[in-house]
Amino acid sequence: MAGHSESPLSHVLDRATIEFPWWNPGTFETSLTLPWPFTKFMVMELIAGLLMVAVLVPTVRHIARTQVSRGWFMNLVETLLLFIRDEVARPAIGGPAADRFLPYLWTVFFFVLFNNLLGMIPGGASATGNINVTAVLALMTLGVVLYSGMKEMGAAGFWVALVPHMEVPALIRPALWGLMFFIEIAGLFIRHIVLSVRLFANMFAGHVVLTVILGFILTVWGTTLQYFVVPASLGGVILLSVLELFVAVLQAYIFTFLSALFIGSAIHPH
Repeated sequence: MAGHSESPLSHVLDRATIEFPWWNPGTFETSLTLPWPFTKFMVMELIAGLLMVAVLVPTVRHIARTQVSRGWFMNLVETLLLFIRDEVARPAIGGPAADRFLPYLWTVFFFVLFNNLLGMIPGGASATGNINVTAVLALMTLGVVLYSGMKEMGAAGFWVALVPHMEVPALIRPALWGLMFFIEIAGLFIRHIVLSVRLFANMFAGHVVLTVILGFILTVWGTTLQYFVVPASLGGVILLSVLELFVAVLQAYIFTFLSALFIGSAIHPH
């Protein structure tokens, strides 16, 4: 593990190498140096995209051919698709308008989900544990919000509709409207900043905790304490890994739900 054992954070930070711990048990890991400008997280995102194509395209074709899905895997994927449609998009956006945004919401959900799960594989990494990745995802949602809102109400109408109707004296109305407009604009961007930070912080923190617990083994290795710390650390990692699987699905759902909620608020003003 030379070169990556100095800090527990080195295992959750992006770099230009990928580790394959199962290739060479004698040295614990074998590293593959990626050609510039590729990084580990970029490779994980590419794998996540390929997994989406490999999973969703056959599933959609299967659904189009048959009225009843057969097989546990097809049923699982279809259940997730229907859940995003019926429990996320339609309640948050409302009516037939929700179906227009389903392709985006489905894409976001599975992309975040696969990236989260890839971090659970030895040698893998969660690209969603990088603030740059989650910031781009949040910017994509912001773009959809702005585009859909301005398409629904017009370029000027969307921005004007951000300010709710106020029953105030005409004398102070212009100043108060200007203040409320500034607050609403700030709130619009802050919501999407929080959207990116929420996903990043949850995934980053989870992997840091797992890495630190495993790091206890290296700290006490070769001492009497190893007989107590190693089983405790491994047991803790197994339990936390199960929790991380739940968190991976939960965070994909939360990101998708909040994206749908923001889109709904854009096309249905105050």
